[in-house]
Amino acid sequence: MVGMIVIYLLAMNVFGFCQMGIDKRRAVRHEYRISERALFLGSILGGSLGSWLGMYVFRHKTRHWYFVVGMPLILLAHVGIILLCLLI
Repeated sequence: MVGMIVIYLLAMNVFGFCQMGIDKRRAVRHEYRISERALFLGSILGGSLGSWLGMYVFRHKTRHWYFVVGMPLILLAHVGIILLCLLI
């Protein structure tokens, strides 16, 4: 069970990281973009660390306060949930 959760979280973080990179590339090329809602959804579903790292690696969405504040808050919530699960 724990192994499946770890694999899921790894996959979601890779997904979140890639989402930021793909959206940045599309922004530079003036192509159809990934919605901000989808970027946040990927983060909320477990890819918060990958999304947050992707923001700074690709220098994408770092001027939007709701990403600069929201992504770390989602990450903190995920860490809190994991710590709660470990304590129970």
